[in-house]
Amino acid sequence: MGGERGEKYRQCMAGLLAPPYGAMETGSNNDNKDSLGSDPLNFMNNILNKVPSEKLQRGGKVMRNAILSRAPHMIRDRKYHLKTYRCLQCCVGTELVEWLVQQSTCVHTRSHAVGMWQVLLEEGVLNHVDQELGFQDKYLFYRFLDDEEEHTPLPSEEEKRESEEELPDTILFLTQMGPDALLRMILRKPPGQRTGDDLEIIYDELLHVKALSHLSNTVKRELASVLVFESHAKVGTVLFNQGEEGTSWYIIQKGSVNVVIYGKGVVCTLHEGDDFGKLALVTDSPRAASIVLREDNCHFLRVDKEDFNRILRDVEANTVRLKEHEQAVLVLEKSPRASSLGNIRYTVLSGTPEKILDHFLETMRMDTHHSDPNPAVDDFVLMHCVFMPNSQFCQLLMAHYHAVAPPGSEQERLEYAVTCKRRVLNLALRWAAVHTHHLQEEPAALIFLEELYGSVSNDSRILRALKDFVPDLEKVVKLHSEEAKVKKQKVLTQFSNGDEKLVKTQPIRNCDDILLKVYCSDHTYTTIRVAVAATGSEVTSAVANKLASNDDLLLVHLSSAGEKQMLKPNDVSVFSSLSINGRMFACPRDQLNALTPLPDQEGPSAGSMSSFELMSSKDLAYQMTLYDWELFSCVHEHELLYHTFGRQSFRRTTANLDLFLRRFNQVQLWVVTEVCLCGQLSKRVQLLKKFIKIAAHCREFKNLNSFFAIIMGMSNPAVSRLAQTWEKLPSKFKKFYAEFESMMDPSRNHRAYRLTVTKIEPPIIPFMPLLLKDMTFSHEGNKTFIDNMVNFEKMRVIANTIRAVRHCRSQPFNPEVCQPNKNHAEVRGYVRKLCVIDKQRTLTTFSYRLEPRRT
Repeated sequence: MGGERGEKYRQCMAGLLAPPYGAMETGSNNDNKDSLGSDPLNFMNNILNKVPSEKLQRGGKVMRNAILSRAPHMIRDRKYHLKTYRCLQCCVGTELVEWLVQQSTCVHTRSHAVGMWQVLLEEGVLNHVDQELGFQDKYLFYRFLDDEEEHTPLPSEEEKRESEEELPDTILFLTQMGPDALLRMILRKPPGQRTGDDLEIIYDELLHVKALSHLSNTVKRELASVLVFESHAKVGTVLFNQGEEGTSWYIIQKGSVNVVIYGKGVVCTLHEGDDFGKLALVTDSPRAASIVLREDNCHFLRVDKEDFNRILRDVEANTVRLKEHEQAVLVLEKSPRASSLGNIRYTVLSGTPEKILDHFLETMRMDTHHSDPNPAVDDFVLMHCVFMPNSQFCQLLMAHYHAVAPPGSEQERLEYAVTCKRRVLNLALRWAAVHTHHLQEEPAALIFLEELYGSVSNDSRILRALKDFVPDLEKVVKLHSEEAKVKKQKVLTQFSNGDEKLVKTQPIRNCDDILLKVYCSDHTYTTIRVAVAATGSEVTSAVANKLASNDDLLLVHLSSAGEKQMLKPNDVSVFSSLSINGRMFACPRDQLNALTPLPDQEGPSAGSMSSFELMSSKDLAYQMTLYDWELFSCVHEHELLYHTFGRQSFRRTTANLDLFLRRFNQVQLWVVTEVCLCGQLSKRVQLLKKFIKIAAHCREFKNLNSFFAIIMGMSNPAVSRLAQTWEKLPSKFKKFYAEFESMMDPSRNHRAYRLTVTKIEPPIIPFMPLLLKDMTFSHEGNKTFIDNMVNFEKMRVIANTIRAVRHCRSQPFNPEVCQPNKNHAEVRGYVRKLCVIDKQRTLTTFSYRLEPRRT
């Protein structure tokens, strides 16, 4: 059990620390191939003649027995084809879906349930009476394998009881397999038979495929309508040979392939998310290499040559390039969805910063309020700091406000001026709403707002159409000018030992100062006061001044394990990169090797179970959620951008985001620390139960960050290997844990988690490491500039992820959800001061002392 759980932990961590898109392999055009596009009859015969796997055969029996126990009316003889035939012991598709959705919260949607029944259909455990290959949520008849024989006996009471016990695990297993089965079923349909919902499911899958990350969303939607599923069963199958004509482009969905060239052998291996075969289609040349399956059971998405060329032609036909001096300055794509007025709408693909701004101003609708959603404009407002600093943005916006009208009648010139000004005001108010307090850190932005307010106040006396903007702009200017005065009173934040305040009121800002303890090699320290965004060189300068030292000092982050990370002189906001028990050291180069961790970096030597075992699990989860919500609320949307693109280039802190991410690690390590410091077996079992209960309440409070931190802590090898402890855990808690762990499954780009989130209404505290991984994936897989123009398609994709964060905070967190008990201050103090060991080797050592390796 421990080895399996440890492997899951490694998979999950690998999935978060690096893109989970490895390389996969292919198979040949022989009978191992399962592709509706090439051999539907062969695939059908495979299904009909298939012997179900033991696990799925048992799963089908459990589902049938549970239905006979809970809803026996669902399996009965039915009239079929206008009463001509009797259909013995059949179920109806819609009823099966309805029943399954009601059995478990793990089944997220009706389509999820369809995928789960499809798993059993593919295995031959459930069959359509007319042998159709796809399960449908319709009034169609299906029969369990056990009911194929006439007069099959009903399950005994003992069999019903066993099935009731196994049902949660069976449903959990099917929920994990369902989404893939649903996707396979959809991809096996001829493209012309795919519904709108089918295309959305394929499109969602394509958003996370590495090979397609550089393509526009329009192209991905086109691909969704033509992709074909193809699979091959046996390692060594040749998918195509070097020198053959190229007829298809392949994307690896599961498995891996070797690329083989005559005379050279295997030149590389491709994995999940990789693609091959496109070159021969683009250049219309023979295959440059052979592709051979590297493992059994590989799945592919295939685009055939005719569809590939048509999509390329359509893309070119729908692309508009605006040029100046023979150079492209704006690339637009005709939107497939026309506006309500029937006009053609365009989506920005790329352009120079100035032309992109011009486009959004010129196409802005005049009948929308600045608080109304406008995704295209919001993408620009959110992302422009990546390619256009605020100083340039403000200057251009002011120039647009005062734009000179082209020749025409006085009325036309007046209308032009009013339209220009209203569009600028609309955009400026959207911009101020997104940037919030960050504007106070940029003098150019404050000057711009005041100038704009002055101009509008004057102009609105003559141009009445501007009057409705004056109060909103006045409110923004007053707010920022008042807060700008307050900001001069520097806020001091103690962060040197990871001591977070018990009372947290405001986000950490660039303009704040911080008290920072910096240690010397002899473990003495000096406390310096520096700006939050201070660079490495500014910190070493301050230390040298305080110590009156002339030495050339190095700034080092020293972890509890003794690992040294040299901080560069231009690193920004160096304090926030400290690990939980890490410390900042400054020393001359010749003392670098002599640096050793401080004794207090080791972490606690005894657990704190006696402090929290009497606290209610719900109170602990509630206070953790309150604290997490405070930390999450302080994270500015732009910190996600600074984190993704590198804060050095913005000279901005990501301190609030770093604190929130650090909290995730702290909660995870708290779980491992407490278990590994608990010497008594019965107490350890109680601890596991306690953590499972706290995790359940965190999920109830929609705190997915701490929920996942606790589950990942329990999956840590130092905990998961404690077989004696897990064996004593009651089966009810094992089932809860198995369900929770399944949500952490990294396969299919963490699809289990993504399905869960779609069912939850805000406020939500999301699993932040995954959101950051999505942004990093989009950033690293796509260039920021193409042909000296901003790749705005990339900006749009990253903005979508940030909007997911915005959605989580779109409703306020209600602290009255759970009335605190009389000891709430004690619980609150405890969860905000978790003491942990952050050295894996120490935790593993303690774990082996608790339960030595079995011989």
